[in-house]
Amino acid sequence: MANITFSEASGVNDSIFGKSQAPIRMFIEKRGEQFEQQSVVKELFSREKSKHFGEKFTSLTAMDGFRVTGENGAYPTDGQEEGFSKIMEAVEWKDSFSISRKIIEDSKLMDLRQKPAAFVTAYYRTREKFGAALLGGAIQGNSSASFAGGTFDLKTSDGKTLFAADHPAKISGAAQCNLWADDFSEDALGKLEVKMQNTRGDNDEILDVAPDTIVIPNIHSLKKAVFAAIGADKSPETANNGFNYQFGRWNVIVWSYLNQYITSGTTPWLLLDSRYNKEYGGLVWLDRVELEVSSKIDDNTDANVWRGRARFTAGFHDWRAIACAGVSGATDLS
Repeated sequence: MANITFSEASGVNDSIFGKSQAPIRMFIEKRGEQFEQQSVVKELFSREKSKHFGEKFTSLTAMDGFRVTGENGAYPTDGQEEGFSKIMEAVEWKDSFSISRKIIEDSKLMDLRQKPAAFVTAYYRTREKFGAALLGGAIQGNSSASFAGGTFDLKTSDGKTLFAADHPAKISGAAQCNLWADDFSEDALGKLEVKMQNTRGDNDEILDVAPDTIVIPNIHSLKKAVFAAIGADKSPETANNGFNYQFGRWNVIVWSYLNQYITSGTTPWLLLDSRYNKEYGGLVWLDRVELEVSSKIDDNTDANVWRGRARFTAGFHDWRAIACAGVSGATDLS
């Protein structure tokens, strides 16, 4: 169910527009439900409810673990240290549409359906495009993205762009990379999976990163390569059709919205650990105020004006949840 709140100004139901209020609300709700089901944003971003002007995201290092104490030995004190942190603030988004008295008087039912449907489609399309603009900008190596009149930060909590070759450790450990050059292939998929599984935390601790999702733009060559690599349990290129260990292990997301936010002619591909992303906040989406829709009569034009308002934002906190490959000039997986 789409989270949409409706309100009406006094006198709307008693006007010529009164009978149109319920049908318009129904059109908006139904369209909203469809987009909620089809949304890719909810698959790629860890969606959180916000109750404040801004939210702080941080992490804690792992504990050192149990130690040998001997018989009746004292309990050692373990501890954790705070990793990098970042504050994200929700921004305000607005739009509106109107229905004239003429539409109601002439019973133009097509216009009565199309306008509210287009209105809520624009809202959910904006959310999808916003997420794609952030991810696409990060793939291009940008530190910020401009979208719908606003500028948004593409850096993670460590101050680096989401995809970088030198993510630093907060406490100890070498810099790490989640940006790679290799085009997609079965071999490259296996190598990148291992790279992510070997990712270390801010105190050089071993983590439990386990990528399970392949994300690609809607490009024929990429789709063909991905499904050729993971789509059969036998590998036709090996003697006696040897077992393909990549079969049945991956969720694949083909995101058409991403196409317009990547460099033309490139074929980047991403690996995501969906569990790590949700538990630790890798790609974060904050909903402060869900879509609020209000209806009123414009005193000047006598039109029925419908307005929509929401507050949300998105950004990146922990880079370890995702890695990017297929980027020219980046590090080679080998």
